[in-house]
Amino acid sequence: MQAEAKIAQEKLATTVQRFTAASAVVSVAGACFLTAYFDPSKTSFFPVCPFFAITGFACPGCGLTRAFHALFHGDLIVALDFNLLSPVWAVMFGYAWVSLLLVAIRGRGLPLWMTRPAFLWTFMTVLLVFGVVRNIPVWPFTILFP
Repeated sequence: MQAEAKIAQEKLATTVQRFTAASAVVSVAGACFLTAYFDPSKTSFFPVCPFFAITGFACPGCGLTRAFHALFHGDLIVALDFNLLSPVWAVMFGYAWVSLLLVAIRGRGLPLWMTRPAFLWTFMTVLLVFGVVRNIPVWPFTILFP
């Protein structure tokens, strides 16, 4: 009797996981559609970066919405101008989206290499250096400001 209850509980947990993953897939696809359809430079309903609004400094993610809009329209150079790390973010978001899609479809996703400590420390270091360098008000670094 306990084994049957445990199996039923595991099935429920798997169903909840798959439904949650499907909801995330649909939400991210909707956000991508909005970003692709509406130009963030011309519309006002996209959120402003709170870090930039408070400090006046660009965070490592500043310009990503405009960069993704440019990427969705095939403008790689414009995307790199808004945020140099936009291809890296696109690969990471795309990989996570595909993994969530696979969880929704088959119950298990891709290996999450993005959660390994070595990757996280390296990526956080790159983000910190990029965030500092893009705010240096001297010529070659001003190119990095969104």
